Amino acid sequence: MFWILFLAFTLIPILELYLLIKIGGMIGALNTVAIIFTTALIGAFLARQQGMKVLYQITTALREGYPPGRELVEGALVLIGGILLLTPGFFTDFLGLTLLIPQLRSLYSFLFLKWIQKRISSGKWRVF
Repeated sequence: MFWILFLAFTLIPILELYLLIKIGGMIGALNTVAIIFTTALIGAFLARQQGMKVLYQITTALREGYPPGRELVEGALVLIGGILLLTPGFFTDFLGLTLLIPQLRSLYSFLFLKWIQKRISSGKWRVF
């Protein structure tokens, strides 16, 4: 787990810097900053909108008497997507946007829950 985190915290910023320099060289520094600022604003709006939708789904599930497992996972994905869109960079913006599109988020949620179910049923559940 240490190596995964180490690579994530080193390779992703390097990729972001590379993309910012490359794209900034093609379209100019001011345009690059404008795009980063715009995606942050759009990300904040989408995260709020999708977050409210997921919150409504959670309350509906509770009101109907079933545990909101999938809805809670989707809520966490919306939060992560919003954070990624607020983080400056093109790669994190792309990942964050995919987490805020409901159809893709449902797919991610399904795959994550299936992965957890597989880990639990095989008896190989480990936190780290």
